[in-house]
Formats: sequence, structure tokens, C-alpha cells
Amino acid sequence: MDRSRVKRIVIVSLFTALIAAGAFIRIPIPPVPITLQTLFVLVCGILLPLKMSLPAVLIYLFLGTIGLPVFSGGSGLAAITGPTGGYLVGMIPAVAFLAIFKKRKSVWSYIVGCTIASIIIYIPGLLWLKHTLNLNWMTTIMSGFVPFLPGDVIKVAVAAGVGVALREKADRAITN
Repeated sequence: MDRSRVKRIVIVSLFTALIAAGAFIRIPIPPVPITLQTLFVLVCGILLPLKMSLPAVLIYLFLGTIGLPVFSGGSGLAAITGPTGGYLVGMIPAVAFLAIFKKRKSVWSYIVGCTIASIIIYIPGLLWLKHTLNLNWMTTIMSGFVPFLPGDVIKVAVAAGVGVALREKADRAITN
């Protein structure tokens, strides 16, 4: 195996581990805890190309689905099919979107991209939360969206700042 392939595997593994670690940095509010998973998904999407960012998220979801304790609310298929499963699944199109969107390397484009990626996570998250808990829309929005807005503003700003600070270094690290 060549050195660049090993480097890519290590980087993908690192981001998988960061997303998993972010699940345990949390504020446990029901029914959906506030975590740092999405921050690491956003940073992953900004810093890595699609062929690396998508596997990082898919491996994370696979590990949790087969029972490794990497999700905030438990593990196994029950976590994916439970109330927070939609948010987890939403990480897939969100990181793919960011990996494609990030062509422009400015803080404002990263802010816009991370905001859209966050919305992409919310769409299946809210739909699945409403469905699994049989909530009305007002309760769904008030419990699965509103509490996260202040933190998401901070996560978007941090991810954009990390993107501006590290994007060129990440590109060099991946290609060298």
C-alpha cells in the first residue's frame, strides 16, 4: 500500500473518531441532545474531498449501527431507527453537499455552505423525530430545532474559521 493511501485512510479514520467523540460532548436535553457531532461533520466536509469526507461519515454510522457505542443516544439499529436517527442519516447528504460546495475558499462561502449543510441535517432529523414520537409540528420544531440554533450559529462560525485556517494545509496534506 502506498504512502498517500495510508495517509488518506488515517485522515478518514481521524475524522470518523472526531465525529464519534463529538457525540459524547453533549448537553443531554430530551428528546434530542445537543452534541458536537455536527461541528465535526461540518469541518470534515470543508476540509476533505468527497471521496474522504463521505467515507468518514459512513464509517461512523456503520460503526454505530453494528453496535459500537459511538452515538450519543445509544448504539445499534435502534439508534438509527429511534427519534434521533434522522439527524444521523442527515449527516450523509450534509457532508456530501459541503464537499462539493466548498470550491470557493472564503469565510462567507463556508458560512453559507455550513448553514445549508446544517439545514440538510435538520430536514430528515425533524421529519423522523416527528414520525417516531408522533409529535405535532410545533412540538417537533420547539424540541428538535429551536434549542439548537444558538449552538449551530457557533458551530457554523467555528467550522468556517477552521476551514479558512486549515483548508490549504489539509489540501497539501492529502495530496502530498
